[in-house]
Amino acid sequence: MDITRLFAHRNLLVVGFLILILIFLTTFPLYGGSYYILVLTTILMYIVLTVSWAMFSGPTGYMSLAPAAFFGVGIYIGAILGAKLPLLVAVAAGGLGCFILALLIGMVTLRLKGIYFAIFTFGLLMFLTEIILYLEIHIGGSRGRHVFPASDEAVFYIMLGICVATLLTAYFIRRSRLGLAMQSIGGNEEAAAHMGIDTTRVKVFTFAISAIFMGAAGAIMAPSLIYIDPYIAFNMRYSFMPVLMAVFGGMGQFYGPVLGAAVFAYTERILRIQYPYHYMLTFGIILILVIVFLPGGLVGLIQKLQKTRLISKLWNRGKEEEHANT
Repeated sequence: MDITRLFAHRNLLVVGFLILILIFLTTFPLYGGSYYILVLTTILMYIVLTVSWAMFSGPTGYMSLAPAAFFGVGIYIGAILGAKLPLLVAVAAGGLGCFILALLIGMVTLRLKGIYFAIFTFGLLMFLTEIILYLEIHIGGSRGRHVFPASDEAVFYIMLGICVATLLTAYFIRRSRLGLAMQSIGGNEEAAAHMGIDTTRVKVFTFAISAIFMGAAGAIMAPSLIYIDPYIAFNMRYSFMPVLMAVFGGMGQFYGPVLGAAVFAYTERILRIQYPYHYMLTFGIILILVIVFLPGGLVGLIQKLQKTRLISKLWNRGKEEEHANT
């Protein structure tokens, strides 16, 4: 009974903390400057990319390096349609376009396993970069394009909405039959297939769902970039950073990728400003230390502290009861 009360109390604290964070985020543009709005928008963007990546790759074990591909496609869809249509329509089109693209790619490639799937998704990123560069130069007549302007507040609020939608989708998938099917695939795909799970359909569908949010995030980030070309839109760091952030945060719990993305994104921005030529070296050292000393990421560290605290509470309470009985 005591343990049940402790967990119920913890859940209430978590819900209250999440509500406070949401209130803070929704009111931030009222008192935050343009620079800090841009910083927070970037952090939300990385949370979307990281959680979307972990939504598929975390439980299945398939190492996807396609986030930059879907993010870049979303940027171009947002840049092209945003000049003619309302911003929300361009964002929705970016998400839908990436959903369709991921379905087509998934049906072809998700029969591949292990390193072969990772290599293909990275090759997809290179292919899209070069094909769009070719089309821009030979059809558009120039490399790159200027993007329509949008207010920092509008970009922030839409990105916040995408982030909330991503988190809710990831949470409910994790607790659904689809989430259990993906965990079975990650544990033993052959056994999951023998149990009656259509592994290919599960992988393709989840892969496509995760691409929606990557594409939508790219579409809304297009106005912030002002000018884009294929090497800006399809920058490979958008594929590798979500993986590093998820590992840094830890994928053992739902909040691990969120925590890793928030801490990593803010740290990256500070280091990139102060040490523009050495910040990647600093990140490499941090990741090595985390992998060696905290293989479970920040989540593993938090769980160890929680277990220690819980055991201490129960031990002290047991001592108090023993003393009272005597």
